[in-house]
Amino acid sequence: QVQLVESGGGLVQPGGSLRLSCAASGSIFSINAMGWYRQAPGKQRELVAAITSGGSTNYADSVKGRFTISRDNAKNTVYLQMNSLKPEDTAVYYCNALALAYDYWGQGTQVTVSS
Repeated sequence: QVQLVESGGGLVQPGGSLRLSCAASGSIFSINAMGWYRQAPGKQRELVAAITSGGSTNYADSVKGRFTISRDNAKNTVYLQMNSLKPEDTAVYYCNALALAYDYWGQGTQVTVSS
């Protein structure tokens, strides 16, 4: 079992920045990859960014050049640095961990980009 706790969401103006954190606990040795997904009202959940245990990263086209995923292995934490935020980035952001073919999810954190 893997437990994920997210933090760092909030309200920000267009062009602003936020950093999301996701702390993992439990069977962290089994984690193959971690990522961030988001779901806006009326839309399907979509992948935003992911990072493998080997450090490879992957980003949605809509966030390339603006968002950066990183990890601190000592703290078992993954971060999502979000810069140049746009109103269309507004969504609930979920942390995900893939461990031994199982998906684990955090509770979600709201990000609202509005003036």
